[in-house]
Amino acid sequence: MSEQENTPANEAQLSQLRNEIDRIDNEICQLISERARCAQSVADVKKAALEAAGSTDPVVYYRPEREANVLRKAMSMNNGPLDDEEMARLFREIMSACLALEEPTKVAYLGPEGTFTQQAALKHFGHSAVAMPFSAIDEVFREVEAGAVNYGVVPVENSTEGVVNHTLDNFMGSNLQICGEVELRIHQHLLVSDVTKTDSITRIYSHSQSLAQCRKWLDAHYPNAERVAVSSNADAAKRLKGEWNAAAIAGQMAADLYDLKVHAEKIEDQPDNSTRFLIIGTQKVLASGKDKTSVVVAMRNEPGALHDLLQPFHVYGIDLTRVETRPAASGTWNYVFFIDFSGHIEDAIVKKALDEVGAKAADLRVLGSYPEAVL
Repeated sequence: MSEQENTPANEAQLSQLRNEIDRIDNEICQLISERARCAQSVADVKKAALEAAGSTDPVVYYRPEREANVLRKAMSMNNGPLDDEEMARLFREIMSACLALEEPTKVAYLGPEGTFTQQAALKHFGHSAVAMPFSAIDEVFREVEAGAVNYGVVPVENSTEGVVNHTLDNFMGSNLQICGEVELRIHQHLLVSDVTKTDSITRIYSHSQSLAQCRKWLDAHYPNAERVAVSSNADAAKRLKGEWNAAAIAGQMAADLYDLKVHAEKIEDQPDNSTRFLIIGTQKVLASGKDKTSVVVAMRNEPGALHDLLQPFHVYGIDLTRVETRPAASGTWNYVFFIDFSGHIEDAIVKKALDEVGAKAADLRVLGSYPEAVL
């Protein structure tokens, strides 16, 4: 520390600022406690209403549309210097902790621990939720359907590699609702262990999608290394401890969990690489004011079927955000369409458009209306 930094005047100024921070911290603690008590009162009112109605239904503590609006309001009130996303993240953790006072939210996700899906689950529900890993997307669906957990988190599409077909296929045989979505920026790192000889790497483990997302970087830096696709990035990270000539591609969470070093960071070919995840549950979600709706439509195999499907959305000015085609289970060369669009199922124009689509379709099922991703 220089003489100038250590002068009595500077020490007095620092002391004054620290006292001000202490005062603010005390006020923040008091307000968070006050908010938590208010959240408990909300839970008590909900319980009393169900009891008065003689209902045996479980109390619904988590409301996706309410949480989305709280986060949006926090971002709109933010005047810096923290950015909007950081402010919303802090509010998310406060809400997660308050909710856990009544009943921690149980969330199933596509595991194992250290995957991007776990990161998405914590981003959406906060660290006070009880997040449980499962080895397959089918298992996540089954856990939610059985009522063993409140919600599930599954990947649905990546901006570089496209749709996750296994997730879409599970919706065909499920009655679960989409209750929300999470968008996660995906940063891939080349990880090594404490026994890795970094100048002798001949094998690189990762999930097939991650290998694809880093293809150009690998071609340039490790053209002769064997690329081994495994079940998940976390599985790739776990394999390194006993292999001196291997590396793994995974995210920071896997590096932290398995005590690995980042040898090269952000090696994804596309700097805006991101993955979208869906929150699946059993409840229908009320409108939040900025929503999406997902539907699956089976059209009759006849000329003009695709035009008939899309025309009502065009007529009513509804923005289609995704259209995917999957083979139908009903027969060869029959297809179903998965469609995401802006708006809520209770919106008048959405109802009109879906009525017209339903009149022309062999089958139409609404998978859910839910708040657009906030963070």
